[in-house]
Amino acid sequence: MTLKIVLDPDAGTAPYEQLRTQISELARSGALPVGFRLPTVRGFAEELGLAANTVAKAYRALEADGVIETRGRNGTFIAAAGDAAERHAAAAAQEYAQQARRLGLSRADALALAEDALQAAYAVK
Repeated sequence: MTLKIVLDPDAGTAPYEQLRTQISELARSGALPVGFRLPTVRGFAEELGLAANTVAKAYRALEADGVIETRGRNGTFIAAAGDAAERHAAAAAQEYAQQARRLGLSRADALALAEDALQAAYAVK
């Protein structure tokens, strides 16, 4: 299995974020199965024409999100985290709900603000 990542230099999104997003989506969809070994940071950076720090930044973000796991010298692999993304999102949503309530926002206002944020985040660019 080969890892197909396409970075758009003209996109308004940083290369590390494009890389992070694509690997995350491939893992979530099952196109990258649990246990799939990702290329080394240096090797992947060479392959993609990026700085090693750019790939390392994407890998750190993916690891923080529970998408990948680093096993020291053995490499970096797609994690068996199951619904890690959903757990992180649920925790963020819970924190938002508590914060909105502490600020005295009505439920309708809190929902409207969340909807605006989601529309902005998912807007097609």
